[in-house]
Amino acid sequence: MKTNRKVIIQAAVVLAGIVLMGVKFAAWWLTNSNAILTDALESIINVVAGFFALYSLWLAAKPRDLNHPYGHGKIEFLAAGFEGSLIFTAGVLIIGKAIYNLRYPQEIQAMDLGLVMTAFSGGLNFFMGYKLVREGRKERSLTLESDGHHLLSDAYSSAGILLGMGLYVLLGFVWLDSLTALLFGLFILYTGFRLMRGAISGMMDEADPELIRPLVNIMEQHRKENWIDVHNLRIIRYGASIHIDGHLTVPWYFTVEQGHAEVKQLEQLIQKNQSSQVELFIHADPCRPPMACQICIKTDCQHRLTANERIVPWTTEHLLFHRNHQEI
Repeated sequence: MKTNRKVIIQAAVVLAGIVLMGVKFAAWWLTNSNAILTDALESIINVVAGFFALYSLWLAAKPRDLNHPYGHGKIEFLAAGFEGSLIFTAGVLIIGKAIYNLRYPQEIQAMDLGLVMTAFSGGLNFFMGYKLVREGRKERSLTLESDGHHLLSDAYSSAGILLGMGLYVLLGFVWLDSLTALLFGLFILYTGFRLMRGAISGMMDEADPELIRPLVNIMEQHRKENWIDVHNLRIIRYGASIHIDGHLTVPWYFTVEQGHAEVKQLEQLIQKNQSSQVELFIHADPCRPPMACQICIKTDCQHRLTANERIVPWTTEHLLFHRNHQEI
């Protein structure tokens, strides 16, 4: 997907969010329902977060420059954190108002129309959220994926509101409306916390198992005899791009040209099996006999000092260490 298409998709989502916000506030005005007001208040957050997501996608697409040698992709983590903080704040306000109205209940009106309007907005949010999450995962865009999860949480809230309002219609208890708002306020609070937690992890370059495990599995499946060892592997995400660096141990007697050829083969293997744009920096290390010989699987080495004693599997735990495998 080209970046301009991402921006167009997000712009369409923002416009739809503005329309839905109007529909939800109209439904609240007609019904005086706290649960529907919960949904309407969150739609404000959807629109504000959507605009910020749109800006972050535009900024992340800018090419790297002297001040940003790794590009501008980190803005996507900031966008997710900003969105999460807004959702968290909305959850606090919703819970506060629900508790207040449990003590001081308000009469609900025009239930039929309110339910129809809520169902329409919830269905549209679910469709947009589902599409955004799919596109975000496909293109490794944290901004699209986070905004998609936000819209899905809004759709789930609408579903819960419909349930609460339906129970009110059947049972006639006004407090069910506020109780529903309270429960889904807690759900919104959790959604905001989860987004903030993910954004902080990304900005702090926390190891991402979803990125690391598939890469390690590919290298283990295609490891070559000349690749004696891989260690100090690090993967960092910058928006839709990822940066990978690590150390590849090759036979000590290889020329610079031969060592470089092995590094290029490893880089090509990684590039071939990554859908994202990848930047690689692989450093070549010479093996250190006789310890390296004990884990080396090379069969035609004329400089071997000891026989191979064991094969160290290339796993996430092993490759992330900043040491050679013979030291494990």
